[in-house]
This record gives sequence, structure tokens and C-alpha cells, in this order.
Amino acid sequence: MGSAGVQIVCVALGVLGLIGIIVCCAVPRWKVSSFIGSNIVTAQRGQEGLWMSCVVQSTGQQQCKTYDSLLVLPSDLQAARAMTIISCLLCCLSILILFCGADFTTCVENEDAKPKISMVAGVGLLLSGLLLIIPVSWSAHTVVQNFNNPLVAASQKMELGECIFVGWGAGVLLLIAGGLLLCFSRSNSGSSGGTAKYYSNSASAPSKNYV
Repeated sequence: MGSAGVQIVCVALGVLGLIGIIVCCAVPRWKVSSFIGSNIVTAQRGQEGLWMSCVVQSTGQQQCKTYDSLLVLPSDLQAARAMTIISCLLCCLSILILFCGADFTTCVENEDAKPKISMVAGVGLLLSGLLLIIPVSWSAHTVVQNFNNPLVAASQKMELGECIFVGWGAGVLLLIAGGLLLCFSRSNSGSSGGTAKYYSNSASAPSKNYV
């Protein structure tokens, strides 16, 4: 597969990762209610996200309420908000940079600069994936820790929501895209930097007539 094909694959992976980031940021499914022990009331189900907490009735009706203040939120949720937003912005910027420096576009005519632009986009996608995996893993650790804590009441215990798994998947896709871009960009820059052009002097040499 050529460099253009790899870049197209990386763009697709980056777009999928961006969709995953948006889902994690918008959907309140980071934590869901746990039904264990005597907590078997299934008439309503609680779920929490980055921006709001919701209660879903058994009839399908959903009531959501945004968090009152940022300062009263736990540290993992505050960090998750900041990292997820930065990850989304960085992923968008990296995809735009990749489009500009890709071999299948003509935004940049300098062929020597395209590998460097692709490397910048690869670093951005790697950072975006890390900024998504860190808060998702942190929240998952907090949920598991509270779930196994005997001091926490059964009615207050939560389980991992769907957004946790979506975040892990999106983060892995972004890491793969960034790694592929860095590998192929370095190989292309190395091969292009070692090439030399030789010109024949016979054509430019002035013709001499000898008598």
C-alpha cells in the first residue's frame, strides 16, 4: 500500500475516532446504575455523563439535569471534561492538517514538506488518543473502585457505561492512525532526503569547432 493509501486509511480512522470523542462528550452514559443485592428496583435507571445526570423510567421517559456547579464535581469528572474537549479539538485540527499535507490533495505543492506535515498530524492524533484514553480509564477505575468498596451503599454503586467502551475504542483508533502516519512519514522523508539528481554536462557544454 502506498503512502496515499495509508493516509486515506488514517483519515478514516481519525474520523471514526472523532465520532467516538463526540459520542463520549455528548452522551450521558459514562456511569449507569447497578442492580445488585437488595437494589432490584428496575422501574428507573440512573445514568451519568460529563455534563448531566439522567433518570430513565421503565416507560422510556427520560429526565436529565445538568450539574449545578463545576467546583462540586469530583476530580475525575473535571479532568474528563477538559481532556475530552481538548482531544476533540486536537483531533479536528490533526485531520485538517493531514488533508493539507496528504499525497492525494494539492493543498501543498511542495513535495518535501508533505512528510513533515503528515508527521505533525500523526503526533496530533497520538496526543488526541491519549487525551481520550486517560480520562476514560480514570473514570473506569473510579467506578470499579467504588463498586468494590464495601462502605458504599448498594443503591449508590454504579457500573461502566457504554461511553467508557466507546472511548477506549476511539482512543485505540486514534493511536493506530497516529502511529501509521509517523511510520510512513519518516520512511518517506528518509527516502526523499537521500535522493540526488545528476545532470549531464554534455548538453550544457558549448560546442567548439576546431579548424
